[in-house]
Amino acid sequence: MNIVLVLIPLSIVLLSVGIWAFFWSVNNAQFDDLETPALMPLCDDPPPLAHGDKDASEAENKPQ
Repeated sequence: MNIVLVLIPLSIVLLSVGIWAFFWSVNNAQFDDLETPALMPLCDDPPPLAHGDKDASEAENKPQ
């Protein structure tokens, strides 16, 4: 029966933390766009570099 004296305040503290976390996420725009993050893995890779940019990337890869 003594465990009830621990579990009731603990559950109230956890409930208040959960409610605070929910309102914090709503105020910080965490729920504004729910569809875009789910579609991000479906996006294509960026296009490869053009020939003019290839020279610059080769210069970075050359050992000094």
